[in-house]
Amino acid sequence: MREFLTENFADIQTEILQLKAEHARETGNPPKLNDAPESFADYLLWLMDKDRKSTPLKSLQGKIWQKGYESGEIKSEVFADVFRAFERWKSEEKRIAIFSSGSVLAQKLLFKYTNYGDLAYFISNYFDTNTGAKRDVESYRKIALSFPPTENLVFVSDISEELDAAKEAGLNTFLAIRPGNEPINHQTNHQPIHSFDEIL
Repeated sequence: MREFLTENFADIQTEILQLKAEHARETGNPPKLNDAPESFADYLLWLMDKDRKSTPLKSLQGKIWQKGYESGEIKSEVFADVFRAFERWKSEEKRIAIFSSGSVLAQKLLFKYTNYGDLAYFISNYFDTNTGAKRDVESYRKIALSFPPTENLVFVSDISEELDAAKEAGLNTFLAIRPGNEPINHQTNHQPIHSFDEIL
């Protein structure tokens, strides 16, 4: 993060302005900002420690990852059933969309450079924090407006609060249970799946 900011500071002024505005609204005790890249790196690392879904942070992370993906240093790993499902849904003329707290750029990179090759070909829509928070029902209502009203929308997540919001917005929901996911320790109204092969 520090190296990237120092080397690219002049080219990321949009994010710098957004970070200044975000910093001015902080109610915690964030690191102080000045005009040096180092101070912005301190603030960004503080946001990461707080697990903030900050739009400028996600944008900068996407740009850092872009360098890693394009150099071949980074490759995304997806489950085999995801690749199979993407092929199946594309052949059935179903549209595939992604909603992530990561920036649209980060999403595109993640699916372009995978262990199964370029999967971005399969994806028609990307949504990020500019759409809204992932646990906010209004975000899913906005996403639904991007599709014809007759379309049957399905949302898959491993986080029950996201699924609750999507279901309230009228989407069909599936709870993804994968190795390494946090266990769900409460009652859920969402159909559990262990593989995308289970989504018919």
